[in-house]
Amino acid sequence: MEESKAETLKVLGLLIRQHRTVLGISQEELGLRCNLDRTYISGLERGVRNPSLTALVTLAHGLNITVSKLLENLEIEISRIQ
Repeated sequence: MEESKAETLKVLGLLIRQHRTVLGISQEELGLRCNLDRTYISGLERGVRNPSLTALVTLAHGLNITVSKLLENLEIEISRIQ
């Protein structure tokens, strides 16, 4: 179970990073947009932080996408690394 949790968080982090880089913004800028610390954004992208639902909503808003769009490929990417 812990392994699947770690994989999920790692993939979520990759998805957050992908959306952020498409926008061409830094972790600092995303943090400002979301009112979250840059170190928290970094932890999310590295897969070491487990965001709450409200944090996911805030992140999606900061990335100008829906939560659905943010999580769209999560299961596909998880299956690729298993």
